[in-house]
Amino acid sequence: MKIYKSKILANVRLKKNIFLMQVSIEINNCTFIPGQFFNIKVADGNYPFLRRPFSICDYTNGILTFMFDVNGEGTHILSAKKSGQELNLLGPLGNGFNIEGNYENAVFIGGGIGVAPFPYLTRKMGKNKNIISFIGGRSSGDLISYNLDNVIQATDDGSIGFKGNVVECFIDYAKNNLLKNYRIFACGPTPMLKAVRELAEVNNIECQISTESSMACGFGLCQGCAIEKADNNGYLLICKDGPVFNSDEVLL
Repeated sequence: MKIYKSKILANVRLKKNIFLMQVSIEINNCTFIPGQFFNIKVADGNYPFLRRPFSICDYTNGILTFMFDVNGEGTHILSAKKSGQELNLLGPLGNGFNIEGNYENAVFIGGGIGVAPFPYLTRKMGKNKNIISFIGGRSSGDLISYNLDNVIQATDDGSIGFKGNVVECFIDYAKNNLLKNYRIFACGPTPMLKAVRELAEVNNIECQISTESSMACGFGLCQGCAIEKADNNGYLLICKDGPVFNSDEVLL
């Protein structure tokens, strides 16, 4: 973990309120893990005071990509940033996805902006696994397929793809295609993660979930992002012990 003074290379609207920001970062022997995040200082002054956490969306050749949804003061400020401006980054932080193992199929399940860590996860897996990316949203305008492989879409209103939520879409696909020897990687809103967690528990499926929380510090000092252990024996910190957990580790 360290502070980087990076330069913005591009900041473009991907769709609706979704932006992609690319920054240059000077780092030797990159050890970023998919699912880790950076805490970004969104303004030059003291307001907003707290940094904002953003997943590593992608990284290649010294270029780091973030994907974010404009839904508050911090992300509104970030969306107005221009190429050439400097950005203060703290990271990489947290623990990411474990991609090692003997499974054949990697199943990505993402809801809305929850797909943000999946492009880098796709890149790091390379051709070692067969990736199937399930993405969901309320309607077609909420679907984000940026740099994902083998995309299967689900919409609540049926405007495109499977009509229903993304977890129902995956269940339907797995049943009709006799999917075997797979591991689930999920990121999205808490109700979606709860459904994925239950699915994994009932069917004894390996599953990792990327959780979200307000993070004041990003490295465990403030204790503000606690999540209860599944064994009811205390708490873990999303920023320090996560944000990625095995689905059977935590309660949602």
